[in-house]
Amino acid sequence: MEFNLKNTFISELPGDLDLSNSRRQVHKACYSFVNPAKIKSPELIHYSKEVADFLGLYESDCQSQQFLQIFSGNEIIKNSKPFAMCYGGHQFGHWAGQLGDGRAINIAEIDSKGKRWSLQLKGAGETPYSRSADGLAVLRSSIREHLCSEAMFHLGVPTTRSLSLSLTGNKVLRDVLYDGNPEYEKGAVVCRVAPSFIRFGSFEIFASKKDNFTLKKLTNYTIKHFYPGIEQGTKRGYIEFFQKVSECTLEMIIHWQRVGFVHGVMNTDNMSILGLTIDYGPYGWLEGYDKQWTPNTTDIQHKRYQFGEQGNIALWNLVKLANALYPLIEEAEPLEEIISEFKKQYSARYLKMMKSKLGLEMEDKNDLNMINQLEQNLELTETDMTIFFRGLGNLSKNLVFSEKDDLSFLDSVRNAFYKIEEVNGEILGFWKDWIAQYVKRLQKEAFSDVERKQKMNLVNPKYVLRNYMAQIAIEAADEGDYNVIEELHDILKDPYGEQMENQKWFEKRPEWARTKVGCSMLSCSS
Repeated sequence: MEFNLKNTFISELPGDLDLSNSRRQVHKACYSFVNPAKIKSPELIHYSKEVADFLGLYESDCQSQQFLQIFSGNEIIKNSKPFAMCYGGHQFGHWAGQLGDGRAINIAEIDSKGKRWSLQLKGAGETPYSRSADGLAVLRSSIREHLCSEAMFHLGVPTTRSLSLSLTGNKVLRDVLYDGNPEYEKGAVVCRVAPSFIRFGSFEIFASKKDNFTLKKLTNYTIKHFYPGIEQGTKRGYIEFFQKVSECTLEMIIHWQRVGFVHGVMNTDNMSILGLTIDYGPYGWLEGYDKQWTPNTTDIQHKRYQFGEQGNIALWNLVKLANALYPLIEEAEPLEEIISEFKKQYSARYLKMMKSKLGLEMEDKNDLNMINQLEQNLELTETDMTIFFRGLGNLSKNLVFSEKDDLSFLDSVRNAFYKIEEVNGEILGFWKDWIAQYVKRLQKEAFSDVERKQKMNLVNPKYVLRNYMAQIAIEAADEGDYNVIEELHDILKDPYGEQMENQKWFEKRPEWARTKVGCSMLSCSS
């Protein structure tokens, strides 16, 4: 098993001169060298064949003892120099100072098939940035990250990937609910893969320390390797760099809203400079449509990172990135213009995205109002977002309303309602008005019902990684059964396909999962 190492990050950027693995403040350095912790009895649970393929790894490689040792952290890739990255961040709206890779270690930067990839182990032990934590991860959070990374990719959402999931054989103490009752859990390591793991906070940390030299080095490096069309080392280039980051961040957020994904911890240290979904902690998909929902127990009081605010939070985070880049530009106006354009483009892109979910292409001045009414209706009673939009594709534009005050006009989306009996009285009237308006609007579209359904099914997934599904896989794996991980991994490769043989996973959240830990709300504990 050979890798074509590049090591550009550590060869082109300044590193920490202190080689000890001790918690400390790191200055004028983008990284600190540190090796993964040795573990006693690693066991490979699962790996992604697709990720292995683009990394140039064969099936025989992935089933080898060397693969297990490398991607559990027990063996160092020849000529590689593992390191943890230094960055800061705003957490829940407040500057947190130095953060860094507290439980992630970059084990290699490679070139495979003409593309650059960074390989990072999450849960591989202490680093200088671990603060008071142990640098480890547990099986439940590792399963969630491994499955979700791949699920998001196949949904068409920009994301980091996951190569492998391994048990460490160690026990890790965690307080799942932060209620003073910690318990030991199985430890695990995930190998994350991305072109780079540089974050907004990577720039913020140097700006906060007025270290413009390192800030400039990092920015030039990022432009050179990941935005090569941009002029390096100039004010104009830095402005264009911020513009491109703004655009790819917008692209990512619109996809989140399209599929009903809620990140849960949109701190600036969890925002990729490449517009990739990164750091899968207490995430979730909307079950009942609720713009105020967040899966994060830490955020339950203020709901800063709720579903409906993800666009605004992305904007807030971009402002913080603009502030960090300002010392290189020394002009506020161009940055403010980009921020202002993000606001405009978000509204325009959101409208276009929602129209695609409704199968609408023609222009109509009333579309925005119709979409607003739909979102209000969806919150009147508990209504499953994924099932509703998937079912809406079955609605005929030739629908004829019965004179009886029944629910037949909702047949295509009936399964989306948790309690269909609650759709009565005024609520029934709201839905009848909206469906009538939607059917009338469909008359303006040129394509047939069949063609519209095909288009809608390409943007409205049938299968997403609902929290209860991940929890079933977690509980099975905790008992040594990894079949559910494999099953979900395979199903989620084709989220837009009908897959009638897997219909059991196209269901609303079961009642037992409504308040169950791991299904309803999650903590940052991993």
